[in-house]
This record gives sequence, structure tokens and C-alpha cells, in this order.
Amino acid sequence: MSSDFYKKILDNNKNWVESQLAIDKEYFKDLAKGQQPPLLWIGCSDSRVPANEIIGAKPGEVFVHRNIANMVIHSDMNMLSVLDYAVNVLKVKHVIVCGHYGCGGVKAAMGNQSIGLIDNWIRHIKDVYRLHEEYLNSFTDEDERFNKFVEVNVQEQVFDLAKTSIVQGAWRNGQDLTLHGWTYGLNSGYVTDLDVNMSSNGDLDEVYRLKFSN
Repeated sequence: MSSDFYKKILDNNKNWVESQLAIDKEYFKDLAKGQQPPLLWIGCSDSRVPANEIIGAKPGEVFVHRNIANMVIHSDMNMLSVLDYAVNVLKVKHVIVCGHYGCGGVKAAMGNQSIGLIDNWIRHIKDVYRLHEEYLNSFTDEDERFNKFVEVNVQEQVFDLAKTSIVQGAWRNGQDLTLHGWTYGLNSGYVTDLDVNMSSNGDLDEVYRLKFSN
């Protein structure tokens, strides 16, 4: 990070604060009182996919978790902690998994080039490809196959969210909670609802449906 860029972002912060206060003198005081976002966003770490800006949301309206290729991995305590807090404390009503076309993590999972430590993360994405190999290999155009891989990866992450004890516990308790899968077009700015919207575990194989003792 160059010194000029570093100074610029500090100046940008000051300008942003001043612009907000010009609109509402109590803006930051009100924001500091707490948060009640209706939405948890699980997205990619890609710098071109800013959750709030894409959907025109204000600070305080979106609880956010991001990682490479917007993955929901059951051993990821970071993701699970965010999910648990969002569902059980903040009582969000919606969880959106948002992937994006042109995702570098998904692209890497289509090949075999070793990148480094991230290879271990990419393997989870490769598991999605293996699960949908016949479908994905039916697309002879590589760009089209890439786009479809992005989509099925999002769909699988929504299903993996539904498999968690956190989400199933909320549904069992009658909590209003719906899971959604989206993709975002870097070259258009538009999101696409992949029509994988779940508000119960009825769409899961029975083996994943948890039975609670109380």
C-alpha cells in the first residue's frame, strides 16, 4: 500500500463522516446503540463484491461473513460463530449465500495448479464439482461450464447451511428464517436469484434432518 493511497483512505474516512453528519447529526450515536440487521450475507472475499453496496443497504442492515468462494464448511468455526450469532442473537430473517461469476476460487477448483495453503480450501470446492461432474461436463464451452459451476457451488452452500444444527434448531423453534442462493454479475452489477430458497429442512435428504431431544 503506497503512502499516497494510505493517506487518501484516511482522508476519505473524514470526508465520509462529515457527509453523514451533515445529513444527520445523531447518525453515529444512533448507530452505536446496537444492531438489528434482518440479513446475514455469506459472500466471497473478492474486493469487487461489496455486500452493502450491491443491495443498497445501510450500515446496520447487513451482518456479513466473507471467505474465498463463499463456502459453508461445517468445520469452519469462524463461519459457524457468525451464523450462530446472526440466527440466535440477532434473529436475522434471511441468510443469503452470494457467489459471483468470474470467481477465482471456483476457477482454481477447475484446474490442478498448486497455489499454496489455499489448496486445502479449494479442495472443498472440488468436492462440489465431483458431486455435479456429469452435469458440469455436459457443457462443452469452458466459460459456460465455469458459470454453471459458480451456480451449483452456491446451491450446495445453501444446502450445507440448512444441514447445520444452528439453522435446523431455529426452524424447529418456529423461527422465521429463510435461506437464499444468489449469484452476482461483475460485468452487469445485477444479482440472480437461483431459486434455491429454503425455510425448512424438507428439501434435505432424510439423513441430514436432525431430531432434537427436547
